[in-house]
Amino acid sequence: MVRVEQLMTRELACVEFTQAVSVAANLMRIRKIGSLLVKRGDELVGIVTESDIVRKVVAFHFPSEYIQVGDIMSSPLVSIDETESIFEAAGIMQAAHTRHLVVGNESQVFGMLSVRDLLAPVAKDEL
Repeated sequence: MVRVEQLMTRELACVEFTQAVSVAANLMRIRKIGSLLVKRGDELVGIVTESDIVRKVVAFHFPSEYIQVGDIMSSPLVSIDETESIFEAAGIMQAAHTRHLVVGNESQVFGMLSVRDLLAPVAKDEL
């Protein structure tokens, strides 16, 4: 059975709650990722995704340099333990209507798991 810890991304990418959406979008572009964890000080308070930016800023022609990440982020974060199976992760994602899970517990975050990560074993089988 494939576990979350085998597929999760360990390098966390974060942006500050008060940062402009344009800064977050540029960071995603540079790092070639689709989401950023949102911090307020030392606390993780949400996640901002490409979809959030498109649906909540671009679609309304809002100037992204004047909208703060905290205004469009999704919160609270949905999490899973690193020892859980990817089937459990998929079920949590479906039930929570999210494509990203924080991997960890109440005291520590170890990584992120996205729908794209869940496709990795399938992609390897196709090669």
